[in-house]
Amino acid sequence: MEPLAPLTGLALEWIDVDLGFPILVFSSGSQTYVADKSGLVVSMDTGEIVLDIREKVLDGGERGLLGAAFHPSYADGSLLIVHYSDLVGNTQVSSFAVSENVADPQTERTILAIEQPAGNHNGGMVQFDSAGHLYVGLGDGGGSGDRYGNGQNLSSLLGSIVRLEVSDQAGYSIPPDNPFVGRADVAPEIWLWGLRNPWRFWIDEVTDSVFIGDVGQNQYEEVSIVSMADAGANLGWPITEGLHCFSPSSGCDSSGLTLPVVEVSHADAGSCSITGGIVYRGTAIPELAGTYFFSDYCGGYLRGFDLTNPDRVTDYTSQLGGPVGQVSSFGQGADGELYLATSQGVYRLVPER
Repeated sequence: MEPLAPLTGLALEWIDVDLGFPILVFSSGSQTYVADKSGLVVSMDTGEIVLDIREKVLDGGERGLLGAAFHPSYADGSLLIVHYSDLVGNTQVSSFAVSENVADPQTERTILAIEQPAGNHNGGMVQFDSAGHLYVGLGDGGGSGDRYGNGQNLSSLLGSIVRLEVSDQAGYSIPPDNPFVGRADVAPEIWLWGLRNPWRFWIDEVTDSVFIGDVGQNQYEEVSIVSMADAGANLGWPITEGLHCFSPSSGCDSSGLTLPVVEVSHADAGSCSITGGIVYRGTAIPELAGTYFFSDYCGGYLRGFDLTNPDRVTDYTSQLGGPVGQVSSFGQGADGELYLATSQGVYRLVPER
């Protein structure tokens, strides 16, 4: 094999996917897929529609089709899990049977349904670990300042990441090793709590850790890293926003909280809503293997840090020619490479040599 030429920069390669609002890039086996906020899932390889539930989805503001993942325990991508806002704005996590790369909307089975008190902070991410457990990100119920008091409420699923056992049947069961199993007045589904709006998180099997981009209130965005062994961790909202006290605004007790490894001020690059990313494990840019990338929906930057030194964040935005328009999500394709879903379309991160 010829040695690679030195890395001189990074670029974004546009992917021809005709969608209105790409919200996620994800993969199963040899196939890569793109989810659209309107309620579509399409094959990035063929452009064909895999799932169309637009008639079931309330698409507007922070609502819509928000997340999707294939169940790894079902061969050949035959079970698709989707997180969406139903027609009255409540959270719906459902499974759909898939045959020959087409999901039948009539096979929908409800896994989890949650009433939402407001239209924002819906969370959205769904991801499986290598053992087949499903993780679902749920916001604090919306409004501002944790209006509904869910951030520190262990009896509510809102403001948490939950961990479930799911199949092709309706409903779910509780993994027996979930951290709060057997605790009175605590929802046993909860895996992590104290979250405002964990729009995107990423489970990295190499480090056995989860990387969470939690959207802030008025001043700070944050990235947290939690070892899978530290299930039950409290990430602090609304006691803290980023590394700072929020409620109360000073003198808060942050002992026992898992504080972020990265804090981004809203004064930095016009930031307003962090887009948590993924750990790069591809082969096209080996120099960046083990780098966690993230962005901001308003700031449009591309930043990252090596997992061995999360305190040192590198800004790659200038290498791309400037900010990227409204990055909604990062994803890993079937080729192992990093993709961005943005308001301008879908892109693959590629090296310049």
